[in-house]
Amino acid sequence: MRLLAFDLALSLIHSLRPTLEALRRHDAPLAKQLRTALASVALNAAEALGRTGGDRPHLFRIALGSLREVNAVLDVAIAFGYLAEAPLAAERDRLGGLLYGLQRG
Repeated sequence: MRLLAFDLALSLIHSLRPTLEALRRHDAPLAKQLRTALASVALNAAEALGRTGGDRPHLFRIALGSLREVNAVLDVAIAFGYLAEAPLAAERDRLGGLLYGLQRG
């Protein structure tokens, strides 16, 4: 059984690939942090799917925290002038809403 949050996380990764590449050209460590945070969102959402009890909401909380890190990296990239705007705001908000609900149990 797949989880919508996991599918949305994968879609976000796919859609942010051009942004990752552009960011890598300006600031490779910041791009690496974005890559790591994006992977964490997807991986923790997937791991939560197979868990029960207190572990499950905890993993969704980690995924949500990683998504907030994604948002912060994009904001920092804008502040440094690497990006004009943060892409996929609606998609990131939708995923954040799902993860917020899931982490509440």
